[in-house]
Amino acid sequence: MQADFTLDLRGESCPYPVIYTMDALKDMEKGQLLMVVTDCPSSFRNIPQEIKKSKYCFAQEPIKNGQEFLFYIYA
Repeated sequence: MQADFTLDLRGESCPYPVIYTMDALKDMEKGQLLMVVTDCPSSFRNIPQEIKKSKYCFAQEPIKNGQEFLFYIYA
């Protein structure tokens, strides 16, 4: 999947991955795709919760890849 923007948040602890993800989405145009990479375990729960509350949606289900989590989100 080809993302328009990538947000590499490895090494950032919660709540920063959620905050940075939502800030990035605000600056994007509708329909653009953001890929978020994080290694914070809480992100696997927190980012989907915030996406469900907002006007954004996932391009696919969140992916757990070893210690990393990948999110593909449409603005």
